This record gives sequence, C-alpha cells and structure tokens, in this order.
Amino acid sequence: MIGKGREAIGIILDRDSFVENVIGDYRQDEALGPAAVIGTGTLKGRAVTVISIDAKAKNPRFPVVYFGVIGMEEAYKMAIAVYKTIEADRDQPASKKRPLVLIVDTPGNGPGKIEEIVGMNKATGAYQLALAEARQKGHPVIAMVIGRAISGAFLCHGLQADHILSLSADFGTMIHVMPITSIARITKLDVETLTGLSRTNPVFASGADFFYRLGGIEEIVESIEDMPDAVSRHIDEIYKLNLEGASEKAGPWGRGSLGAERGGRTARVQVLEKMRAEFSKIEQDYM
Repeated sequence: MIGKGREAIGIILDRDSFVENVIGDYRQDEALGPAAVIGTGTLKGRAVTVISIDAKAKNPRFPVVYFGVIGMEEAYKMAIAVYKTIEADRDQPASKKRPLVLIVDTPGNGPGKIEEIVGMNKATGAYQLALAEARQKGHPVIAMVIGRAISGAFLCHGLQADHILSLSADFGTMIHVMPITSIARITKLDVETLTGLSRTNPVFASGADFFYRLGGIEEIVESIEDMPDAVSRHIDEIYKLNLEGASEKAGPWGRGSLGAERGGRTARVQVLEKMRAEFSKIEQDYM
C-alpha cells in the first residue's frame, strides 16, 4: 500500500462517500498543499474527516515535497482540516463529535533550507496541536499506517492519535522514530552494531511488530479488507473511553502504559515513580 493513500481512502470509507476539500461549510483551495488529501466521508454510515497523503503528488512551489513528504503547506492544510472539523461540530454532544481518520504513509518532512528558515517546525507543530485539541474536545482520532511512518512526519501525522493501527509487515510497512542509517550518523556507531541492537532492544527498533511491543501501535491489521472494521471498532472504543472519563487510557500517555503491559517499556514506570519521589521532596519549595 506504499504510495496508495488515495486508494486507502476508498477502501476504508463507504463506497463513493468521500468528498475532497470539503469540511462542513468550509471549502479548501485545491492548490494548497497538493500532497495532502483532506475531506469528509462516511465509515459504516458515520460521518468522518479524513486526512491522508498523496505520495504521487508533488508541490510545485516546494521541490522537497514529493513521494509522500509532508511539507509546510501540507502540514498547515492538515491543521486547517482538524480545526474546521472542531468548528463544524462545536455544538454537538460528545457522542456526536466527528472522528478523524489519519491515513499514514510518509517518509518524513520537507527538510529544505527555505523550509527550515521559514519555519517547518511551526507548520508541523500547528498540526500536532490541532490534533491534541481535537482529542481534548472529544473527537476520536484514529491513525491507520498503510506504508511508511517515519521520523518527524509520523510525529505530527500519527503519534497524536488516540489509537494507532498498522498493516502488518507483510505489506511492507515501515515504522521508524529514525532510520538506523541516521542514528549511526548521529551516534557514530556503525550500522551493523545498531542493526544487532534493533533485534533485542526496542529503543532502536523499527517495524510494526516492535512498535506493537512498545505500545506505539494498538493493533496490527492483517489484511487490507479488515481496515474498515478495525478503524470503526477503535472509533467506538475511543467514544466509550471519552464517555467514561478515561481518555487518558488512549493517546500518547495511554501508549506508554500499554507498552509497559506488553513488556516493551519496562523501565518507564520505574522512572516515573522515581521522578515523582524526587519531586515530592522539593514540591513545597515551589508551592
């Protein structure tokens, strides 16, 4: 499914329900961020907002945006889609807040000189903040990894979701916090050593199976045909958690706890307990 973000929309949503660049009363200019795909549709009859990547599109204004790269325009376009969803459902009860479905297939952000100078971090940060606000306001956010979920692009388009799902490694999915070649360049360790560490240490790991162990992925989806049911089921789970006042069991914080349960983040709880104990000793000094 690498490079098939638009096809994934058609597979996950109800047939012919997707309307691109329309969210509520808002109409998005088609020329903005052509590598990002936003719009609305239905999933098993339920209205959803979809945010995806078109890896076959290029942004003529930014040559670094190609093959699924998320550029500045794309990140702002995605953020706008989230805020327009929040605005459209502002008066809806929690059980009617429209879910956001993120279809993830991206190798990274646009790292050009202009982008770094003008503020690529502001664009991706705006998108992350938008997703966090959507979650806080009761909108279930589900990310479905169909191909690549790599580095800073996955940080803004995926990791802020309530639940993250991924097609299995059989479909060529690639999930990295940072590719081993980049880690080698920074740490000055050779690729062979890091590759060996990745087999036993989830900190250096890549791939859906390792991220499942870390709690970074809630579920591995074994077939393309199962994606609609899986996404819909997880939307229901988030609605339930939100209504129970247990939203902290999802999202980034919930994935930390899940990783501990699965044995992939065994030191996390110990570190948190030690930090709380240390802070309690000096807490009165800051009250």
